[in-house]
Amino acid sequence: MASGLSLSLISLVNKLVPSKWMKRYELFIYSSGINFLAAEYLVVSLLLGVIFAVMVAMFSSWLYTLGTFIVVFLGMVFGYPYWRVMKRTEEMERNLPDAFFYLASSLRAGISFSEALEELTTAKFGALTEEFKKTVSEIKKGRPTVEALRAFALRNRKSTVLYRSMMIIIEALERGAPMSEVLVYVGNDVREVLRIKQERKASTGMQMMFFIITSGFIGPLILGIVAQVMKNVSSASITFPVDTINTIILGFVVAQAVISGLGIGIIREGKYTAGIKYSLLLVLMGVAIFKGTLTLNFSGMGI
Repeated sequence: MASGLSLSLISLVNKLVPSKWMKRYELFIYSSGINFLAAEYLVVSLLLGVIFAVMVAMFSSWLYTLGTFIVVFLGMVFGYPYWRVMKRTEEMERNLPDAFFYLASSLRAGISFSEALEELTTAKFGALTEEFKKTVSEIKKGRPTVEALRAFALRNRKSTVLYRSMMIIIEALERGAPMSEVLVYVGNDVREVLRIKQERKASTGMQMMFFIITSGFIGPLILGIVAQVMKNVSSASITFPVDTINTIILGFVVAQAVISGLGIGIIREGKYTAGIKYSLLLVLMGVAIFKGTLTLNFSGMGI
């Protein structure tokens, strides 16, 4: 019965979502290393969202139930795959210089470029080795080496480091340049780029901590105390719409967390998309602090 329900949901998702979007999403979760078809993963995300929403509905209002469903569903659909892609990309970028140096040493030993690529698939460079295995597999099936490398670059085009490096290698191959020297040059260039990125992250650590403390802790704490004070000063003559005010303040906490997270992404990595993970973290922190503050009793403290 459960499998029949799952198949029905998968069929329904395939009918509702346009095929063009489904293909793009299929590529997205494929690049993240999630071993599900797009429709299957969407159904799993939907069911998880429903489960968490039902759990929240037992203890809270419909508004928080709906919010929980949206957060869990979107987090599973976009947040988790994006996090996996970013982790995988960072690992590949970190191992790329060593992989190029390995290739260069193999070429200096007198073997061809295709043989050096095949030898690279036996080395331990994590996700990068898996990508080179795909490339070598395509070459063995008859695809030209340049085209297989171009497919490698396109699969990882979201990483400027990987894409730019592979395009330089492809151009050098097409022009017949000395590949061992080119690989060493590109490897050193990538290593320098990664060093600069690491220095940028280190130098912006204080700004990031400021955003996290203010938007994830101090701001929600102060707003929670304000909401509690307004609740405590309500009387027969002065009545505040506490629930409405709390909802508005909670929305402000979430909005502030999202904007601060995007700001961290700009400061540390130079792009808004890099701030999505920080936004999710700050939203969770801010909501938890705000809701926790609302459960405290300040009346006995004279507030």
